[in-house]
This record gives sequence, structure tokens and C-alpha cells, in this order.
Amino acid sequence: MTDTSFIESDERRALREAVAAMAANYGQEYYLAKARAGQHTDELWAEAGKLGFLGVNLPEEYGGGGAGMYELSLVMEEMSANGCGLLMMVVSPAINGTIISKFGTDEQKQRWIPGIADGTLTMAFAITEPDAGSNSHRITTTARRDGGDWILKGQKTFISGVDQAQAVLVVGRTEEAKTGNLRPALFVVPTDAPGFSYTPIEMELVSPERQFQVFLDDVRLPADALVGSEDAAIAQLFAGLNPERIMGAASAVGMGRLAIDRAVDYVKTRQVWKTPIGSHQGIAHPLAANHVEIELAKLMMQKAATLYDSGDDVGAAEAANMAKYAAGEASTRAVDQAVQSLGGNGLTKEYGIAAAITSSRLARIAPVSREMILNFVAQTSLGLPRSY
Repeated sequence: MTDTSFIESDERRALREAVAAMAANYGQEYYLAKARAGQHTDELWAEAGKLGFLGVNLPEEYGGGGAGMYELSLVMEEMSANGCGLLMMVVSPAINGTIISKFGTDEQKQRWIPGIADGTLTMAFAITEPDAGSNSHRITTTARRDGGDWILKGQKTFISGVDQAQAVLVVGRTEEAKTGNLRPALFVVPTDAPGFSYTPIEMELVSPERQFQVFLDDVRLPADALVGSEDAAIAQLFAGLNPERIMGAASAVGMGRLAIDRAVDYVKTRQVWKTPIGSHQGIAHPLAANHVEIELAKLMMQKAATLYDSGDDVGAAEAANMAKYAAGEASTRAVDQAVQSLGGNGLTKEYGIAAAITSSRLARIAPVSREMILNFVAQTSLGLPRSY
């Protein structure tokens, strides 16, 4: 049987509808109100976890739904399309849940996966460093052995949601591997561990999920804090990065859908010179083009998720990067056009589009910039020589 993943099954359509219905009960007003009050979306997160949406991709034997990244990206898309896309979904179940499920011991899976799946535990992810940027090979956070323990020392930046997490999956390198290509060592660090601290980075983003600098000052961890092998090379880390890009694409697709829907609702009824402004091609054509671009990005996202779930990590890497690029570009253009379509109203709080201007730019920058994606495609897909 041919897998036509762009024609969604009844089960996937039902999941979409259920997630959309739940998210609509909260909506963008709830999300923005929480963000502006400096509060977290705890109620939404808890309900999504209780209904099984957060852990839909995680193994059933550890409390998950037993489905795949396709289903989790679908949850993310619908949450975002209803105005409450949660960045920590990219981090906690998609990256961390995947890595621990694939490489963790049975004890680690029992300890962490059920809580990640039902939302009672949130886990952040720390890879980015101030001096490394996108060059993860320059990571300087190190782990050294001290008897049966590990001692972590280093610094991370732009780490999402540390203040709402009970633990962080930290990417470092063992002290013996300070030089040469990165051989990542991954450690689960409780946020209340002595020597672990963080400070907020003030952002011009209207989001309930904040960014932080993280400091690891000789954080002592037991031996079982290490996830997988200490010399598993880059593949172990990349197991979580393809899902990250797929989920980033899902978030951007949902945001683009939301912006287009808001604009369409407005231009259908807003009248100037006795006719709705949506009847004018100067308004209609750009919105139609936005819709086409979002749908194309969504197709690549579905392809990436299908390849990933089938075990084709190489194919999934190319498609996931392309999906992330396409969705970031399409959603940024859709938000910009929505603001333009609403005119002055597009910049008001009432219509809820202006807050998406900075948020939509995030899809072009993180978790990997569009320039680094183009580097990847140039080298991997086209076989061009590296520029760095």
C-alpha cells in the first residue's frame, strides 16, 4: 500500500479536530494575556497533557500515545493555528522525549517519559552557547568524572522555558574530548541542582515562554544522569534535531494559518467605497499567495514527519530542514500581509496580529537560521563545497 501521508487518515483528522477544539477554548486572547502578565500557560499545558496530546509521539509502555512525529507536529500546528502554540512542545516531548526514548536506559525512561507525556514534568533543552552560536562543534560545556559522579561546568544561552522546567537536557562534551569534532555527552540536570542557575534574557517577544542564560558551576550529577553513551558522536544529538525542525515548521504553519484567517475574516466585511476590500485583487491575490505558500510548506512538513517516522533519518534531515525554511518564510510573509490587509487595525491589540510580527521572525532564526539551512541544502542536496 502506498503511503499518501498528505491524505490524512480518519484518526489523524479526528486528532486535529480534538486539538483544535481544546485550543479554541483558550485561544490567542488567553495566550497573550498570560504572556503580558508574565505568567505561564499552566492550565493549557496540563489539559493538553491530560488528554494525551503532549505525549502522542512517545512509547505507549512509558505512558505515551505510541504514534509518531507526524501526530505531534499535527498537535503543534493546530495549537498554533488557534493562537496558542507552545514552544515547550518543541523541546520537552519532541527533542527530549525522543532522545531519552531512543537512547535512555529503562530506568531513565521510567523516570522521565511518563511525566513528559502527561505534562506533569517539563524538560528544557540546552545546547546553544554564547561563543558557539550555530557552530555546535565549539561547545565548551564540559563534564568530568569525579568518582562515580559527573561534574558539569559551562554556560548556555537562549534556553527556552527553564523557569517552568523541572529538568534540563544539557549538551556538553566530556573533558577528554575538548578538542576536535563534537562528541556530545547528554545529561539530565534537575533545575534545583546545586550550582545550576539562570537569568532571564529580555526579549521583544510577546510569549509566556521566556528565554534564559544558564550557568553550570560545578554541578554534581550521579552516573545515571548521562543519557546514552558518552562517545556516541553526533548521531545521538541529531536524533532530537530533526523533530525540532519538524515542530518548528508546524508552529510556523499554524501561525501562518492564523494570520491568514484573521485577515480573511476582516477583508470580507471591511467596506470602502461600498464594496468589501477583499474583492480587490490588491488584497485578495497576496492572501491567496500566502495560502498557497503555507499549504506547500505544510506538505513538506508532512513529508519530513513521514520520513522520520519510517526511520529514514537522512531523508528526514533534508526534508525537515526544507520544511522549516519554507514554513518560516511563508508564515513571516503571511503575518506581514495580514497586518497590511488590516491597515491601522493590524497594529492594534484588539485584532491580535501585531504580536505575531516578532514571533513570526523567530521561525526564520530559531532553532536554526534560514542561512544555515541554505548552507545545509547547498552542501547536502546540491553537493556544493562548504563555505566554512
